[in-house]
Amino acid sequence: MSDSVETRSALARLGEGLVRVGRGIRWYVTTLMGDRAYDVYVAHHRVHHRGDVPLTERQFWRQRAAEQDANPGARCC
Repeated sequence: MSDSVETRSALARLGEGLVRVGRGIRWYVTTLMGDRAYDVYVAHHRVHHRGDVPLTERQFWRQRAAEQDANPGARCC
């Protein structure tokens, strides 16, 4: 292999690694901040409560906010 092909290959691997790290950071932050909470709730509801209708997204966030207000020790700030 020529040096330019090896360099491109190394840069491609580096780029793939950086993309993977970026995706991991994005997943961590969105999970930590609760951005995916409704999606997780709906997935859980589909598996464990098949006969029931899940809360709407608006209802879910209102209920979550009410629970956090009622139990302030359950959150960091």
